[in-house]
Amino acid sequence: MPVRYLDHSKSLATAKWSLKTRRQQWFSWLAWLIGVCLFILCWKLISDNTMWVFVEDAPKQGIDLISRMIPPQWDYTPNLWQPLWDTINIATFGTVLGILMAFPCAFLAARNTTPHPLIRSAALMLIVSSRSINSLIWAMLLVTILGPGLLAGILAIALRSIGFVGKLLYEAIEEIHPTPVEAITATGASRLQVMSYAVLPQVMPAFAGISIYRWDINIRESTVLGLVGAGGIGLQLNGAINTLAWDKVSVIFILIFATVLVSEWISAKVRKAFL
Repeated sequence: MPVRYLDHSKSLATAKWSLKTRRQQWFSWLAWLIGVCLFILCWKLISDNTMWVFVEDAPKQGIDLISRMIPPQWDYTPNLWQPLWDTINIATFGTVLGILMAFPCAFLAARNTTPHPLIRSAALMLIVSSRSINSLIWAMLLVTILGPGLLAGILAIALRSIGFVGKLLYEAIEEIHPTPVEAITATGASRLQVMSYAVLPQVMPAFAGISIYRWDINIRESTVLGLVGAGGIGLQLNGAINTLAWDKVSVIFILIFATVLVSEWISAKVRKAFL
């Protein structure tokens, strides 16, 4: 039976079916062959570096670990309120600081608002650099430079947020409708006035949604920064794991889960109010 392919079209009613040429068939089969070979190679590498004895014993170890976490040590909860508050502060202040740096960077990176191509390249480089390094790695570097504490965690969250907020915002700026910009420009308005009355009103809803979404993500990320000494509830989590206090670990997990649920609810409400 001949192999056929469907040309790109808006609807199936107007679509055109065409026979694949022999060369296209060979390329298709070659692509599948390469994909299967890569999968087998990757699986072999993973298998060679995996101790399957531990994998076979994993279900038993998992059940044993869960049994040690139940029941949670609820009287340990009062010791976690301050670290949990620190975690929320790390996420909040880090998000605000990251937004303050990402906002002008996004306008410099967008094609339709950048003053010069070289400036756009520099802004894009900053955004890519921020996105390429995880917040936990930022925290490790900053703890080494600044020492352990909340400041390292806040800056780690901020540096990671620049790339996320900056990328989504500059893409939103590039997708604005040109008609308001042309109308304001035709009145003889300055560049700043065009930005204020034509560009900002179109991107502010997206900016609000992006900011709240990033704060929601940062709540999750800030819970683990304490593992490298950057403050927050991660310090207590690391200590409980190192001392094998699994009943305390379960309490910390429950508080983190509850905090994430609350942050998700708040972000949903705020996004609904702005969008």
